[in-house]
Amino acid sequence: MSASVATVEEYLAAFPPERRARLEEVRRLLLQAVPDAEERIRYGMPAVMLGGRYAIHWAGWKTHVGLHPVPRLSPELEHELAALRTGKDTVALPWNRELPAELVSRVAEAIVELRAPEGTAPH
Repeated sequence: MSASVATVEEYLAAFPPERRARLEEVRRLLLQAVPDAEERIRYGMPAVMLGGRYAIHWAGWKTHVGLHPVPRLSPELEHELAALRTGKDTVALPWNRELPAELVSRVAEAIVELRAPEGTAPH
């Protein structure tokens, strides 16, 4: 994916319809989980911002949708993420498998708890 896109809409427009639909669903889940979220393009990929800082980046790759960086989370979440971890801080959601929407939401919520500015994380 080119780093020259300026908006998330431009980023999404570069994908074929079936992949764009999956990316739009991931986007919706992340925005829903991050209170007062803003979107930006950072490092050539969409980023969901929380309090002016990134919460999580997401991107479409050849074989998957990637969530970056996803720090180590609770043991329960890590157990569910084990098969999806492809690198130290990367979670890969394969194109050819059903999107684990509820898991994506829980990961985003956990990241909000970790990265929210002091006193602003939802409870």
